[in-house]
Amino acid sequence: MPTVRPTAHRFLTSILFAAATSFAAAPFALADEASAPALAGPELGAPTAFSFDMLADRAAALAARPHVPTPVHQPDVLEKIDYDAHWKIRFRRDAALMLGKTPAQFFHLGTYFREPVKIFAVEDGTAREVVYSTDYFDMPEDSPAHALKSDAGFAGFRLMRPDMKTDWISFLGAAYFRSDGALRQYGLSARGIALNTGMSVPEEFPRFSEFYLEPGPDGRTIVNALLDGPSVTGAYRMVLGDRPGQGQVMDITARLFFRAPVERLGIAPLTSMFWYSESNRFQSADWRPEVHDTDGLMIETGAGEHIWRPLNNPDRVVTSSYFDRDIKGFGLIQRDREFENYQDDGVFYDKRPAVWVEPTSPWGAGAVQLIEIPTDDEIFDNIVAFWNPETKPQAGDEMEFSYRLHWTESPPVEMKLARTVATRIGNGGVPGQPRPEDQIKVVVDFEGPALDGLTRKDAILPQVSAPEGVEIVTPFVLPVVGTDRWRMVFDLKAPPGTETVDLRAFLTRNGKPLTETWLGQIHPDQIERLR
Repeated sequence: MPTVRPTAHRFLTSILFAAATSFAAAPFALADEASAPALAGPELGAPTAFSFDMLADRAAALAARPHVPTPVHQPDVLEKIDYDAHWKIRFRRDAALMLGKTPAQFFHLGTYFREPVKIFAVEDGTAREVVYSTDYFDMPEDSPAHALKSDAGFAGFRLMRPDMKTDWISFLGAAYFRSDGALRQYGLSARGIALNTGMSVPEEFPRFSEFYLEPGPDGRTIVNALLDGPSVTGAYRMVLGDRPGQGQVMDITARLFFRAPVERLGIAPLTSMFWYSESNRFQSADWRPEVHDTDGLMIETGAGEHIWRPLNNPDRVVTSSYFDRDIKGFGLIQRDREFENYQDDGVFYDKRPAVWVEPTSPWGAGAVQLIEIPTDDEIFDNIVAFWNPETKPQAGDEMEFSYRLHWTESPPVEMKLARTVATRIGNGGVPGQPRPEDQIKVVVDFEGPALDGLTRKDAILPQVSAPEGVEIVTPFVLPVVGTDRWRMVFDLKAPPGTETVDLRAFLTRNGKPLTETWLGQIHPDQIERLR
């Protein structure tokens, strides 16, 4: 079983992000600032030469030496900066580091974020470190943070919109970062790298230990980051752009240097939460119809096939691998945008961003891997997706990957075929007749231009395949009255003791596909529950 540290860590990160965003714009925060001497940005240290190539050289040199963990200073003080004390510490607007027209604000250390990061301002090939000071923060007079020394450092940073009312990207904890997408609602997270996720050995969490921030072209911002961990170091160059109403685009180059072999390497990892949806509503007694940050994994293969894999909440850790070469893209997607399907006006799951990973260099052979971890609450991130290269890195190896992250309402992918809009499972058989105890029903809805205007006379056929020993019973397809959707229905008959059932299905007309490929996965506990 993988360690639960990332899920608990992400829960705390989410809370602190929300608190920081809320209180940055609180009216009484402005009153506190008005009573303090005005600042003109943070204090900066002495200039030193900087370039991304120099940062990569440093990462390579670090990889040649044993890993040295970042020391935690004054742990007794940090222990006292608990959740209640932490959210009362608010960054002052006049202390922001201006990167062109983009303000950067910094997160304070606390009991949940003890390892400091160094932050540098870069201009004209020189870097100057941002010097920590309690003057950058408004905090109560009795805050334990006053006892920190002047070299304390920061927990992370966020980039604000020009009016400083909201942030649009935050870096906080390990190598995690996240953006708020087109609908300005934080949800899933990305991270720099994933190592041995979902395996029997402990997962490793390298961290961004240094950030070098500089203004970029066309109003964008460049974040250079040094990654350091027991098995790998790295230099990251991220060109970030916020597009009002459209979301964010991030062009990322990662140069990696390995200290030790890695069994499972995750490139461009995404981390999310899936508790239940219309497909497994029976697994929760919560009053809301659905609870999830994302509802599916989407893939565009190197050959151009479009795949939709609905997410599951299994009874055990499940790893699914989808092998490909020079993949065109993949992502964790929130397709369901109907508020009525969530009924949550506090966290707005209907507004959570979709994140699409687009390689901008050839990635060769490998697999998109999806890790699903059981959960019984929405506070834990239990979904991870990443690209796992075919070649496993060894000590002394170097690797480089370039890709683009799109944080949007829907992926920037041309979809000529119809897409999956709902997946449901339930008792097999026919209403009003004795239900067979050895069957469950699977219902998949599709919608899109390829189906527009078609009728029952157009001979649309379901194409369904299942593993050997699993029988597909009476598959059929029909239009859903009053909508533009078409519904595929079949019963699944699996003998007792059947392990996870992987299904593949799509609709055709005259031998040509009308829909993307639906890859369903039914687990033993679901089969037994519905028998």
